[in-house]
Amino acid sequence: MNISTHYKLFHFIPWTRDKVFKMLLLSVIPTALFYFFDLTWLAIPWVPVALIGTATAFISGFRNTQTYNRTWEARQIYGAIINSSRSFGIMVRDSLHITDKTEEKALCKTLFYRHFAWLTALRFQLRETKSWEYIKTRSYNREYLKYYKVPEWESNLADELRPFLSDEEQRYILSTKNRAAQLLAIQSDHLKTLNRRGVILDYNFVALENQLKDLYDQQGKCERIKNFPYPRQFSSINLYFTHALCFLIPLGFIGELSKLVEKNGDWIIWLTVPLSVIVGWIFLVLEQIGESTENPFEGGANDIPITQISRNIEIDLKEMLGETDLPPAIQPQNNIIM
Repeated sequence: MNISTHYKLFHFIPWTRDKVFKMLLLSVIPTALFYFFDLTWLAIPWVPVALIGTATAFISGFRNTQTYNRTWEARQIYGAIINSSRSFGIMVRDSLHITDKTEEKALCKTLFYRHFAWLTALRFQLRETKSWEYIKTRSYNREYLKYYKVPEWESNLADELRPFLSDEEQRYILSTKNRAAQLLAIQSDHLKTLNRRGVILDYNFVALENQLKDLYDQQGKCERIKNFPYPRQFSSINLYFTHALCFLIPLGFIGELSKLVEKNGDWIIWLTVPLSVIVGWIFLVLEQIGESTENPFEGGANDIPITQISRNIEIDLKEMLGETDLPPAIQPQNNIIM
């Protein structure tokens, strides 16, 4: 997530420079052919360019709206995880019926730390790279990674889980496929055991199970966004329309500017290049921005800051336990928080 007022041009222009080069190539070649070799048939009326431009604007607007909705839904889901985690924390802390305060705190800590393990396993699962994601397949995205680090790619899940789980639980969790789901299952089994011992009363047990159910719901919503890409038919048609428009824009400008040759001279044809670059760049960047918003967990600079959110939850719950040795909050790198 970018927390500055806007992307600076010295970041944004390099990120989109491939689009500038593409439009330069698409505009210089037909302009040179028209100017030096008198290929007048390259000049086309502006009407078909405008019609395709209108269709492209509609499909680009639709795509960007839908990809933004995916990102905003992901943020709402993690907002619900924050609320459910805090609720789970106070319910666990205040539902244990144990006279020995030391034992009560130790049991509370076990349940809290297992929840931290769930948050850790979930964020590692969400940062796994899928075949349709762009962060590692596009050169401009890979280049932009120099401005920030993705913590889940820089560390190991086993090392991250070690402070939160017993050795036995850690070995079991690492042997499973959906580790986050299994951690909630272990949590539920532990609560059931405490209920049978009378440590958690029936009413409180049901309430805590409902909290686990809510966490399962939020995890499932995250997995739905992670494992179901923005429909490829809409993504493809936006790509095709945009590139078709960018191919025709210089030809349309040649057609319009050729009408001014007699009055202003042959040089005016070369205005096709800057005008085409500007207009084409706008449409290509709209397509690239939609692409960068499609997958809000993939590790891009515009992702939901799930690492920061997980750390803030950990800090909140540790303070509920009365701990003072708290982990530091996640700090931005070049105004980007992961």
